[in-house]
Amino acid sequence: MTPDYSLLARQLEALLDTRDWLTNSAQTCAFLMQELPDLNWAGFYLQHQPDLLCLGPFQGKPACHPIPFSKGVCGAAARTRETQRVDDVHAVADHIACDADSRAELVVPIVVNERLWGVLDLDSPRQERFSEADQAGIEALVATFIKRSDLACSDIT
Repeated sequence: MTPDYSLLARQLEALLDTRDWLTNSAQTCAFLMQELPDLNWAGFYLQHQPDLLCLGPFQGKPACHPIPFSKGVCGAAARTRETQRVDDVHAVADHIACDADSRAELVVPIVVNERLWGVLDLDSPRQERFSEADQAGIEALVATFIKRSDLACSDIT
């Protein structure tokens, strides 16, 4: 059953009661892990340097760091600035396996003022976990995160 993403967006907007990007990103990760079924990792990778993603706030097992734009699903999302939805991560030749239990992945780029700020990465132990409806819903939650956070003034990039 697909979660009620419009309700989740309203709840996330109420939860993000500060403009601080660090607090909001930590809260967003915790919220996603709590509210979305079948996730084993939810977190942000941030662009601190050209063509490189650095680990940001997350929930889940220890993660890979850093991730070059040239590798993995997160790198592809950063490089193309397009959401990457992967039904079977083991079918992706350059997948970066931080958690061997992960089977599906959804990565949404976060672009502010035409600059890549980072990506939101969601992993699931269930193959084919993310549908088109999930992708649209998560993209809407990322839009809520962007709207509620002062990303343009952060020290990222």
